[in-house]
Amino acid sequence: MMRENSVLYVDTPDALVALSERLDDSPWLALDTEFQREKTYYPKLCLLQVATPEVIACVDTLALDDLGPLLGVIYEPRLTKVMHAASQDLEIFYHLRGVPPAPVFDTQLAAPLLGHPDQIGYGALVERVLGARLDKAQTRTDWTRRPLSPAQLRYAADDVRYLAELYPRLRDALEARGRMGWLQEDFAALSDPARYENCPEQAWRRVRAAERLKGPRLSVLQALAAWREQTAQSEDRPRGWLVRDDVLADMARLMPESADEMSQLRGLHERFVKRHGERLLAIIRDARQRPPHAGPTERRPPRTDAEQDALVDALMAVAGLRGAQESLNPDVLVTRKELARLVLGERELGVLRGWRRNMVGDALLGMLGGELALCVDRGRLQLVRDLHPSP
Repeated sequence: MMRENSVLYVDTPDALVALSERLDDSPWLALDTEFQREKTYYPKLCLLQVATPEVIACVDTLALDDLGPLLGVIYEPRLTKVMHAASQDLEIFYHLRGVPPAPVFDTQLAAPLLGHPDQIGYGALVERVLGARLDKAQTRTDWTRRPLSPAQLRYAADDVRYLAELYPRLRDALEARGRMGWLQEDFAALSDPARYENCPEQAWRRVRAAERLKGPRLSVLQALAAWREQTAQSEDRPRGWLVRDDVLADMARLMPESADEMSQLRGLHERFVKRHGERLLAIIRDARQRPPHAGPTERRPPRTDAEQDALVDALMAVAGLRGAQESLNPDVLVTRKELARLVLGERELGVLRGWRRNMVGDALLGMLGGELALCVDRGRLQLVRDLHPSP
């Protein structure tokens, strides 16, 4: 384990170049970021932490105008980027360069294949694997203020200090069980730029009320949400600071035709109406005249009936059997809610992607298609090819 006093604090161009040269020959690199976005649309990168078995460094991104030397190392395709719950960190790199780095190893995605809980937090994984407890006192700290305190730097360094110890253990354990390849599709998906694009035309899908709107009202919500997303991006402000989701939905339901009607909506400040009212009224008038885009893809599915519930029970048994065979918690493989959606005909599901499909998804489809069946042999449940399929 590396000593705390081995942490480098990098806040000058020369020190950044020296660090980048030191990291350049590494086959992998543990990465983490500290950022804030409470007052902005885009995340503001405040600190970038890196580690290998030989070095730990905290790079003060607010003190440096050009991160190019270090980004050149991070974006080197031969170097594996090790992160925990990588999406937020990769979003930052996406905004820095227009594309996230690859390849990536996400310890949160890897952990369930070794018997750890799904979506396990970093601190919990460190404690389970390494027996170390992380200090969480700095979780809500202000990373924009300078100078950073020793406690802040220790907290930030620990995020990669232990990550650099976790990675070889998880990697070796996965390789020993022949499971390293199972994760490649999931890891590759993390570096897909489309994952981090916030297309204004799709912003309405984040508004929960969209499930309850139809026709002109849904068209209006779609147009208003697109306007809010574009404005939030151009002004670099949180979308909720412009107008909240519930107010956006009220505007879509009521479709005000004048500034006076709009100003009567709860949650809209007078200055907001003065600044944006005319533009929004024009958007509403135009949107209500055209049909909406395709409806929400996540509408609540119809309820399963008693017969379908029994089928879900049978599929749960398949998941339990496969989990027992692979020493995995069945909840890591699939949830009952997801199985209900599978029974109801949905196919765009997590259990039918990546390693989960190989482990249990194809078996579930085989059960539904009548090609596989459950049987009991000498008191033990087995999944077998159906020898007596229905005509």
